[in-house]
Formats: sequence, structure tokens, C-alpha cells
Amino acid sequence: MANMRFSLGLGRFIPFLGYHHVLMILIAIAIILLSLLLAGCSSSSPLIPGIFLISLYYQSYPPVFDPAQVDPGVTTAIANIVGQAQLEVRVGYFGICINPDGGAFLCSNNASSLATQVSVDQDPLNLIWVASTFKDSIVFPYLIIVAIILAFACFILLATFPGWHEEIDEHGSDRDVKPFPSRPVSQIALALIFVASVFVLVSVLWQHTASVAASTIAQDLGNGSVKSGVGTAAMILGWFGFALLIIVTIGLLVMILSISILDKLTDEE
Repeated sequence: MANMRFSLGLGRFIPFLGYHHVLMILIAIAIILLSLLLAGCSSSSPLIPGIFLISLYYQSYPPVFDPAQVDPGVTTAIANIVGQAQLEVRVGYFGICINPDGGAFLCSNNASSLATQVSVDQDPLNLIWVASTFKDSIVFPYLIIVAIILAFACFILLATFPGWHEEIDEHGSDRDVKPFPSRPVSQIALALIFVASVFVLVSVLWQHTASVAASTIAQDLGNGSVKSGVGTAAMILGWFGFALLIIVTIGLLVMILSISILDKLTDEE
């Protein structure tokens, strides 16, 4: 009986779920994904340290030799300096997380405070400082912040779109009516979500390129003793957020064009 009531209630609700409601849901999901991306490495809460742009960590492995190396033997000196260190550093947009000994992560937006919590033997090559330099000099989160604000503004505008409501026709019968949304409001919403999409695209491309470049250079400098990686979760969050915003942009454009065509057909009649 309860399942039947739920099905009936859902069946009544779905017809009143407008096209703009679907776009609003997509915007909300995109905002959540981008917010999680920005929150990466900002605290030691569960899963947050797993959202990072790059990670640097000490690990012994066979060094790569190349004819372009003037002094291949430097890898031995670096290995002697590193010793038994196993510290890992992860970098996010607004924070850095460290794992000195394989235990829990310590996270902060202040690299200096993190450096005071480890010994020289745990970070002999100053990976915390390298990570801090990457965060302060290369990472730029503000385009994503502006994009989130613009997407939220578009969400508010979409919430003003008229929904289904009942009207009494000339025969005295009830009928469901949904007026067209205001064209200026629709165009403003389209402009906002388009600019937000462009900002997210630029940020994600910047994030991807900078992370891969920094990761590669850091590992080559610590050849044989330092490894690095690019955060998969951060890349997924960024690209999925961008994809959702593009879908909303296309959806709004199709809606505006469709309404324009219907208006022209109505005028001709």
C-alpha cells in the first residue's frame, strides 16, 4: 500500500517537473562537484585528502638514465640524502596534506606549520616547500569560484521560470498550462552559464597542464628517489563539472531557439 501511494505521488509530481527543473538539477550537481574540487586537501576530513592536484612522495625505484644527463651519478647522492624517508605531500587549491610515516594525513593551508611537524629525515628534499611553491605560484582557483557564482545566479534565474498551473478554459474544465519564460531572463541565464562554462574550461585545462608538467619535472629531479602523480579525482570532478555546465548551456540555447520558432509560427497563424 505504501509503495502504491509513493508511485501515485511520484506519478503526479513527474508531469509538473519542467524542462528548467532538469537544468537546475544539472547546475546544482556541477556546483557540488566544483565545490568539492576546491575543497580538496583543505582539511583532514574523510575523502578530502584524496582530492588533490598533484602528489609528491619519497620512494626508491630504479633511476632512469638518459644520454642527456650530464651527471647520472647524482641519483646516488640523492638516494643517500633521502635515506628511509617516506613522506607524501598532496596539493589542493587551498591546502596541502602531508603523510609523514604512512599514517593519517595532516592538512593545512599553511605550509610552514606543516613543516614544523616533520623532521629533517622525513623531508630531506623539502617536498613540502616545493608543494607550497606550486600551490602559491601556479594554482589559480578564482576562475572556478567566479564560475560557481555565475552558475548559482543562473540557477536563481531558472527558478523564476513559470511552471505548470491549472486554469479553467471556456468550457469550465480544468487544464494544465505552462507559459513561456521571459526571453530576456532566458538570454541572461544563457549568457551566465556560458561564461561559467568557459571559466571552468580554462581552469580545468590550466589545472591539468600545470599538474602534469609539475609532476613530471619533480619526478625527474628526484630521479630514483621521488615519485609524483596527478590527482585522478580532481581531474574527474573538474571535467565532469565542465561537461554538466556545457549540457545546461546547450539545453538553454535549444529552449530559447525552440520558443523563438514557436513564437514565429504563432505569429504567422
